[in-house]
Amino acid sequence: MKFKKGFTIIELLIVMAVIAILVGIAIPSFRAMQTEAWRTKAEGDVRVIKIALESLYKNTGSFPTVGTGWQTDLTGASPRVLESVLEDPFNPGNSYKYTLAGSYYVVYSVGANGDDTTTVAISDTGVVTTPEGSVIYETNGY
Repeated sequence: MKFKKGFTIIELLIVMAVIAILVGIAIPSFRAMQTEAWRTKAEGDVRVIKIALESLYKNTGSFPTVGTGWQTDLTGASPRVLESVLEDPFNPGNSYKYTLAGSYYVVYSVGANGDDTTTVAISDTGVVTTPEGSVIYETNGY
């Protein structure tokens, strides 16, 4: 009798099962690393925006008004700290959020929950109120 060389169906099924298990372990680890990278990027971005806001205030005596074009005010300021409008990695297609109350501001990312309706409030005395969750923010308040 002549035997053919090759794999049996059982051997192929075992290899596929092992690969499926490894992929099942790797995907959650990858998502955790991706979320951590986005968090680090957001922390750095809000710090840079804070520096840009402080620079603008030092040169003009005022912060940009709240609205859709506040980051554009920062990219056109002199000296220029921001080259372009920064996007929130947790909210793709949207910039970071900004709130102003008197001489206090807060700039923030919606965080890992990615909820675009998330708001961070700041009072005229500089007290920041954040919702439950993973909001990332910088402020000149408390």
